[in-house]
Amino acid sequence: MSLFRTQVQDVGAQRGVGVLESRLTGLSREVFARDVWARTAALTRGASDFSDVFSSSAVDELISRRGLRTPFLRVAKGGTTLPASSFTAPAGVGATIGDQLDDTALWRAFADGATLVLQALHRTWEPVAGLVSGLSTELGHPVQANAYVTPPQNRGFDAHYDVHDVFVLQIEGTKRWIVHEPVLPDPLRDQPWTDHRPAVADAAARGTAHLDTVLGPGDVLYLPRGWLHSARALGEVSIHLTLGVHTWTRYALAEQLTRAALAALRNDPPMRRSLPLGSGGQDDERELVRERLLAAVAEADPGPSFERARRAEGRPAPLGPLAQLSALNGLCPTTPVRLREALEARLAGTRLFTRVGYLDLPASDLAPVTRLLDGGIRTAGDLGLALAGRLLRAGVLLPGNR
Repeated sequence: MSLFRTQVQDVGAQRGVGVLESRLTGLSREVFARDVWARTAALTRGASDFSDVFSSSAVDELISRRGLRTPFLRVAKGGTTLPASSFTAPAGVGATIGDQLDDTALWRAFADGATLVLQALHRTWEPVAGLVSGLSTELGHPVQANAYVTPPQNRGFDAHYDVHDVFVLQIEGTKRWIVHEPVLPDPLRDQPWTDHRPAVADAAARGTAHLDTVLGPGDVLYLPRGWLHSARALGEVSIHLTLGVHTWTRYALAEQLTRAALAALRNDPPMRRSLPLGSGGQDDERELVRERLLAAVAEADPGPSFERARRAEGRPAPLGPLAQLSALNGLCPTTPVRLREALEARLAGTRLFTRVGYLDLPASDLAPVTRLLDGGIRTAGDLGLALAGRLLRAGVLLPGNR
């Protein structure tokens, strides 16, 4: 059964709590993990005022003034995605790239009932980037953001499911959402809804809706991956953000474990030998390979490769090269510095792993780096000027206070 919550206070004004509690669900991470995560749909009424995150003026700014290119925007109408050539064009002298957004073409498509989908907003709109970064850090899974801008009484897509969890944040207008339980629970990334199109269509047409509701500004709907959904704007333009949580799964961990085991078997001389000629004795060979593979799996450590894959699916906070150079040139003991956000920094022995590479550290630097990772460093003097300069050059430190 779906979970409904109504906020009775301004959760956006709370302090000292995570994004889940303060802006999306009103639930602590522990309660959300226990009662909701990957289990059921959850609707929170009046979760937050999202006007500081996104708005209709942001949509106009991105489309008309930022020179966006595909695939930062898709256009859909009546369940069909329109070809990019129908809304892109060269941008004139000095910007002759052929796939920049054509605002006139987009206006005509929108006026004709098409939904505009601004993709990867965590890369193009700073307030969304901040929200996404905080949520990703809290959940421990990569998060992306799209915006869906739908004209009145229109829909962009037919009933479908996503292969990632989503938080739907209604920004402006209202939209009716119809949600059905999965036809394929917990689909993997290579198991899209189009592989189960008949079952999805049948469930949406004949099944009893798990949830049929209208989202207004400030409402948040959480859907685990696999849950069927369709949405239609009502009497005015609807703008909502979808925060897509690309969950790591046990299957993904199994893939990393298997790869680590196979990498070990490459260095096992008996495993590189050719199979005997003819068909006889293959059962014995299979049993030998099975035994060695199971032994390799038992001894394999997928941790390093899994962490590399996790770090590769996200990006650290923005870095301004001019501000970075200025901080280096003016570095002194009182220079404020901070660990770059969303860096996934981790100290293993004398090596500092981050999303921007790794650094080998002398033993004398381990204590200040540990304090840095714990949030105990505030100035270059606290860290040591030589180490601060090295970390600034590496893009691990940023100048200024949080």
